Amino acid sequence: MTMETRVRSLADETYPDVVAWRRQIHRNPELAREEHETAALVADTLRDLGLQVRTGIYGTGVVGSLKGATPGPTILLRADMDALPIREATGLDFASEHDGRMHACGHDAHTASLLGAAAILAELRDDLYGQIRFCFQPSEEVIPGGAKFMIEEGVLDAFDGGDGQPGGGVDYVFGQHVRPDLPAGTIGVRPGPFMASADEVHVTVHGEGGHAAAPHELKADATLVASQIVVGLQSLVSRHAPPGVPSILTIGRLMADGATNVIPESARMAGTFRTMDEDWRRQAHGLIERIIHRTAEAHGASADVDLKVGYPALVNDPDATAVVREAALTYAGPDRTLDLDPWYAGEDFAYFLQRRPGTFFTLGVGNPEQGITHGLHTPRFDIDEEALRAGAGFMAYLAWSCGYHHTANEPARS
Repeated sequence: MTMETRVRSLADETYPDVVAWRRQIHRNPELAREEHETAALVADTLRDLGLQVRTGIYGTGVVGSLKGATPGPTILLRADMDALPIREATGLDFASEHDGRMHACGHDAHTASLLGAAAILAELRDDLYGQIRFCFQPSEEVIPGGAKFMIEEGVLDAFDGGDGQPGGGVDYVFGQHVRPDLPAGTIGVRPGPFMASADEVHVTVHGEGGHAAAPHELKADATLVASQIVVGLQSLVSRHAPPGVPSILTIGRLMADGATNVIPESARMAGTFRTMDEDWRRQAHGLIERIIHRTAEAHGASADVDLKVGYPALVNDPDATAVVREAALTYAGPDRTLDLDPWYAGEDFAYFLQRRPGTFFTLGVGNPEQGITHGLHTPRFDIDEEALRAGAGFMAYLAWSCGYHHTANEPARS
């Protein structure tokens, strides 16, 4: 029996547990750095599987370690655990029991799938190469994110893998994200730049308040100046971004307090800047501040700018991506393996990929026939739970495959 057949059989056996874990987590969504019950469920499940478990990493982070029978690389598989401050409108029997909190980005599916992968690999430990680390991360949804802090607290470093002997530092990192716009059970890959950096721009424009009937008596109208800044910022992409470097600058919020006959003293705006080129990103930060300040000054106003530096661009290692693609072709099949376009969402798994070779790939969870088409971060987001069978199984097969091929290709030591 081939390894993919064995993994697929174990994935079928584990599938009911994976669905149950997903639904339990979905009922009880916990926001960033508040994932206490989710972390407890994860830790208890990993211990029941016989894994070495570390808890309390960056507060609620959990890492389980599983050593195979044969020496080999250390492979980290990551899932994020936090929910979003969104009021659920799915009508599911297992919908959120906490008003205003929802797993609208699929982190419940990520966590359940990784628990399923751990259950499968625990059954296969005698056939594993090296060590597998199952990393359950808090706070992906809120800048500065949990990934960089888990890294700072040593999740990529050497530590005991469960037999009293230190395990090696991590050699490869892999993560998975659900995509409702892709068919359930498909695996999507892309080498090189895949996801965008995600920075936040917060601006307060200071003018002079007064009566709406007498704007000529004021030094500066903050709402007018704010509008000019929104227009001026569009030149960042159209006139400053290097050709061939995709960039997005969107002002998603523009507010000013007051009545219809009042010119307010200030106006506030906030937005996001995204790109996949780190050199241009750093240059753009200075240009954004210059455009805002000079536009305000030109209209007799002033502006405070708070540019919150978010996650870096996510760049998949080409060689590691080739390993994932080959594993997907074998496990999911050619018709279920997709080559992806760039995705302009932000993701703090980028920090792991700055430190180790690896890949962030996608799991399709959409099903138009069942009405499962709503996007991430929306109140009606849901997944086709059949995808969880592949979500757990493929991560398990990938971990085995990566260890096997790494060990087979490692030069002999004299």
